Amino acid sequence: MNVIATRPTLTVIAACAIAAWASVAGAEPPVATPELLGGELFTPLGAERGANEAGTIPAWEGGITEPPPDYNPAYHETDPFPDDPVLYTITADNLADYTELLTEGQRALLEAYPDTWRMNVFRTRRTASYPDWVYAGVIDNARSAELVTEGKGGVRNARISSPFPIPSSGVQVIWNQNLRWRGTRVSRTTGRAAVTRKGRYNVVLTEVEMGFPYGVREPTAFTRRFPNLMIAYKFRTIQPSFLAGDGGLIIEPIDQTESPRKSWIYNRALKRVIRTPTFGYSMPAPNSDGLRTIDEFELFNGAPDMFEWTLLGKREILIPYNAYRLHSSSLDYEDVLRIGHVAPDLVRFELHRVWVVEGRLRDDQRHVYSRRVLYVDEDSWQVSLSDSYDLEGNLWRTAMAHGLNYYTVPVHLSTLDVHHDLVELRYFVDGLDNRRKPYVFTEGSDPREFSPNALSYYVR
Repeated sequence: MNVIATRPTLTVIAACAIAAWASVAGAEPPVATPELLGGELFTPLGAERGANEAGTIPAWEGGITEPPPDYNPAYHETDPFPDDPVLYTITADNLADYTELLTEGQRALLEAYPDTWRMNVFRTRRTASYPDWVYAGVIDNARSAELVTEGKGGVRNARISSPFPIPSSGVQVIWNQNLRWRGTRVSRTTGRAAVTRKGRYNVVLTEVEMGFPYGVREPTAFTRRFPNLMIAYKFRTIQPSFLAGDGGLIIEPIDQTESPRKSWIYNRALKRVIRTPTFGYSMPAPNSDGLRTIDEFELFNGAPDMFEWTLLGKREILIPYNAYRLHSSSLDYEDVLRIGHVAPDLVRFELHRVWVVEGRLRDDQRHVYSRRVLYVDEDSWQVSLSDSYDLEGNLWRTAMAHGLNYYTVPVHLSTLDVHHDLVELRYFVDGLDNRRKPYVFTEGSDPREFSPNALSYYVR
């Protein structure tokens, strides 16, 4: 199997870095190396530690490492910045003044809903943080990770979190998103809703259990035996009643060349677990009314082989961040979901540096999108925004991941993903948990919990 070492030469790194900085800095930027990660110039995850030249993006000082005084561990994360004022608001009337800070999808959304959608911009707070052992794992990956180039591809010689903190290609950034650390054992009760043009919707509630054996602190007998396993994911539907009792199981490998994704569903009418032949790529996501594809879970997931990925460099843009207000347990669904979009006054935008990656559909592949542009937060490697284009090259959909720092872990994750169809003028949300149990993080990732037999007991 062919591999290429992913420690790019200083010439390649410098070329990428200079191109990324060309529009935001006058001086040549520093060049990242594994030895510099976690030092004065770069964070352990490979982000630039310092502030930007204008001072509108502050230096990273470790993120949130302690909960605010009013936090109750039994409830949702409380907003650590409740008194932050709105710095300015972008609307359809003044968006021309902020074009350089917006993506094409953001501009299109403002134009689609000129009377109701607006972007409230707040002070930038670089809150993303992780355990020290996760940082150590990323730094080790910078020295050893390799990209498998044969077939669907994957990653070798990496553990715990993002394998390429010093990326030199678009596909490396994709793997940083796919393999970013999200905990080792996570459960959640979450709601999905496909909202009509008139603002009508039904919320589908599911209980979700996720295991991340790739992210465990120390290798176990299981992870040593199955080093290719990335995610195990099972769910059961609890509402509405006509769907309650259905469930599913997904086993996601890292390198899908030899072991493709496996999935099963439990159908309550048949009272049995059924293996599904395919589950991924451009298939419509369950209960989404066709407004989101399977590979748009977390804005992008799965094998990256259908697209040719290009790293376009870095930009400073406005992304949803520190979404504690949107995450609040005091909200009901009707407080969040409005006609055309979520309630704008619950959304917080901040100026952050992001990696920009473009994917173009390969000639020998079939997908509903011909082109995708992903905007990846430098502090967390999470895709924060995505724009997707139809087969004629027209902008079709745009999506936002409203991230925040779960400071008791700590880890940066999205509390709510919002997918907008700019043709149908509808949207789909995934992650509603305001009145439900939010993320619960525990240790361990026992594979016996994620098997077809376990699924049949789990859904009952």
